[in-house]
Amino acid sequence: MAEAQILSIDGELLEPGEATISALDDGLLRGDGAFEMIRVYGGYPFTLDEHLARLAHSAAAIELDYDEDALRSEIRDLLADSPGCDAGLRLVVTRGGRRIAMLEKIPEWAATTSIALLTYTPNEILTGVKSISYAANMQAGRLAAARGAAEAVFVRPDGIVLEAPTSSIFWVGDDDRLRTPAIETGILASITREQLLDVLETEEGHFDVGELRAAKEAFLASTTREVQAIATIDGAALAAAPGPRTREARALFSEIVTGERAAAAQDD
Repeated sequence: MAEAQILSIDGELLEPGEATISALDDGLLRGDGAFEMIRVYGGYPFTLDEHLARLAHSAAAIELDYDEDALRSEIRDLLADSPGCDAGLRLVVTRGGRRIAMLEKIPEWAATTSIALLTYTPNEILTGVKSISYAANMQAGRLAAARGAAEAVFVRPDGIVLEAPTSSIFWVGDDDRLRTPAIETGILASITREQLLDVLETEEGHFDVGELRAAKEAFLASTTREVQAIATIDGAALAAAPGPRTREARALFSEIVTGERAAAAQDD
């Protein structure tokens, strides 16, 4: 569960216990809205423009209007109120017209994780949309926990690997090639995934779950976890966790963050 530190609702800065939205907002009643989660490093929102572009895409896909200029201003005010913070920045726009920007504590991710493979059929209407309708994703986490795993990874009924509920998956096969599912499989266009694809030689495609089960090493990638090694798949231990490609991904992603923060500081 998210642990909020401070938030803004339509530009009003509030403590978490003070914040309210209408019980008639369909964002609450029907999960009708869109969201983003952005990593803040020392007060700098990493890849903010890319996240806002994806938010705009999600909102357009469900015909949801919101004021992006106002949201940008509210983000600046929120970060100015917490200078130098390391946090997660959650953005939510709802059908009831609310704009929410919230700073959250970053989860303490373990060095490695375990995954359970769950059959899942992507919703074509919401493909590529980061919707706040997350009930299926939350249930997937509970099903994985019941099987002794920390995370779920979705697999289509035809056996094609997709993604985890809140992260992308990469793995290394017997040929030592790094692989990740292609966007066309029905997964979300993860920004962390795109950052890694820019610096890692990776094969994208439609991969059978058998290839993932036979992986030498694997990792999850997301905004808050960055790069996290996978130790077991359905209880079977991988040969290395973290393996060399996972360590490489961690190091390169750290360089990306450092470089973008340095460039932003120069622009300021």
